[in-house]
Amino acid sequence: MRFLFCFWIFFTFSVSVFSQDGFQFETDKTKITIPFQLINNLIFIPINVNGVELNFLLDTGVEETILLSLDDKEGLNFNNVEKIKLRGLGKEESIEGLRSNNNVLSVKELVDKHHNLYIVLDQSFNFSTHIGIPVNGIIGYSFFRNNLLEINYDKKKLIVYKDTKKVQKKINRHYIRIPISIERNKPYAQAWVTMDEKEIAAKLLLDIGNSDALWLFQDVSSEIKVPEKSFDDFLGKGFSGDVLGKRTRISNFRLGTFEFKNPIIAMPDLNSIKSVSMVENRVGSIGGEIFKRFSVIVDYRNKQLFLAKSNHFDVPFQYNMSGIELQNEGMQWVQETVPLKTINLIENTFDENGNKVDTNFKYKFSLKPIYTIANVRKDSPAERCGLRKGDVIISINKMMGYKYSLQEINEILKSEDGKWLNFEIERNSQILKFKFQLKSIL
Repeated sequence: MRFLFCFWIFFTFSVSVFSQDGFQFETDKTKITIPFQLINNLIFIPINVNGVELNFLLDTGVEETILLSLDDKEGLNFNNVEKIKLRGLGKEESIEGLRSNNNVLSVKELVDKHHNLYIVLDQSFNFSTHIGIPVNGIIGYSFFRNNLLEINYDKKKLIVYKDTKKVQKKINRHYIRIPISIERNKPYAQAWVTMDEKEIAAKLLLDIGNSDALWLFQDVSSEIKVPEKSFDDFLGKGFSGDVLGKRTRISNFRLGTFEFKNPIIAMPDLNSIKSVSMVENRVGSIGGEIFKRFSVIVDYRNKQLFLAKSNHFDVPFQYNMSGIELQNEGMQWVQETVPLKTINLIENTFDENGNKVDTNFKYKFSLKPIYTIANVRKDSPAERCGLRKGDVIISINKMMGYKYSLQEINEILKSEDGKWLNFEIERNSQILKFKFQLKSIL
């Protein structure tokens, strides 16, 4: 699943414009380190909103801060609230929301005391089920605008710098500079894609909130066409519905002096991007599958991006070959055995039938995830073997489904061409078994 959060805002009545100062240091420290979770190439950090801690996706592809999935967040209050309409990627109509001004957001010693929030009211619009952890919001421009920010994908740390002079030596020694532009509060860079043996200049959004390597838009340029070897795919979800398009490979991608051979890219169809207001000459996006191969330093104020190769730079480009997208449907109570760290005073224990009983463990009940199939790609290995949308996962390769994280299952589904997978599922109260082979068609 890919998550794409560009949107337009339609106010139900006129509003005044409030300034936002962005995040400021409230400490004498010259830098602040923030650990993050990395799931499906996406970055998640905790941020305190008006005294309540929420989990946010960090996303350079959004201008405003968006809140969603707040039904279990008691005690969370908002200031100066008014109704609006939200619209963005996808084919459906706009959705209702709220705008709230002058909220206090903080992460460690970084604080923004005049923050505007956009709140999605539809609780069915929930990305947590596709990520496997709670996701309460998306934050973009305001987090990047004031400070130099380093994203270390290998160590899963954000470092926000107050004194840029101290980090300049590190940048000069290890990083390559890429000039960027900031347009409508989002970062863009010039890159080059090779299609049909021709290298094409491409203005691309730097979008760490997109888990794919690259997006190229169909038919926005006479030089960018869908390659013959491609397939239809569900690319993600936006504020206005599902994003559909093609998945394919291109022969080469170049950003500055860095080159990538045969990256897998997505090409959303025109219906899915029709509600997005494009900046001039933009033809696509660079996503997390590219950025995770670097240590990244972003400097909005001086319009600069700095890149240094990480340990993942040469990792092969892969995609979900199974054709199924999974989601976390909820939680279930599971009985598990737990070893006891005790000394047996009785040598053997027997039940009433004379059978020996192991007394070195006890039972406990734990909450574990329930995974279901959210989408099945047409003509995929999963569809051909008979798996369907709505099937509940019981086991994968004889291991109970709840023992995996959603991230671990997604890694299995794109692991290696030719690998056999055995799925045990529940459908209409029946237990069914399916077997299929991962097969690359790119």
